Amino acid sequence: MKPTALLEAQALAAARGRATLFAGLSFRLHAGQVLVVRGPNGSGKTTLLRILAGLTAAVDGAVSWCGARVQPFDARLRRDVAYLGHAHAVKDELTAEENLRALLALAGEPATPETLRAGLAAASLDAQRDLPARALSQGQRRRIGLARLAALARPLWVLDEPTTALDDSAIAWLVHLIGAHTANGGIVVAATHQPLLTGDARVATLTLG
Repeated sequence: MKPTALLEAQALAAARGRATLFAGLSFRLHAGQVLVVRGPNGSGKTTLLRILAGLTAAVDGAVSWCGARVQPFDARLRRDVAYLGHAHAVKDELTAEENLRALLALAGEPATPETLRAGLAAASLDAQRDLPARALSQGQRRRIGLARLAALARPLWVLDEPTTALDDSAIAWLVHLIGAHTANGGIVVAATHQPLLTGDARVATLTLG
């Protein structure tokens, strides 16, 4: 991880059509910190996460990463961010292992068979490794995306409702993942209604709307 990891939002504003979602939004996150984003549906949580991940532009304001201002799709930010969207990013016709390999390849991280097996085992998907995704439950499909997080050495995690469809044991595993990530100097921004962190992680809450 980068010991100087720092994510800063400066007077961010976003809109949907003519409606302002948020404006004047500023915060600063250092290595080892977590920001939990809350708010009702339509308040702009997903939009904010996509701005921070470099996937869309803000109406106003700026995002800085490691001390440098970054634009949408900026290579400096994209190589350091792991984004987990609200929707499952898996293909029904591919197996769990093939989906994980494809997700890692899209992120520019080719994986060995050993890495794939270890990631799926950590996500309690070892027995489902060769099953097509269409045969998996929604929670199992979600865990494929979470296994990708564990395999990516990215200092910034941006997670949109990461606990969707997860049971208690899978949520506990996610909490462990996040705790290990922040202990190693990573930063997490997550839109969720579930408590995600225990122990010594430094957690702040941002409520939109």
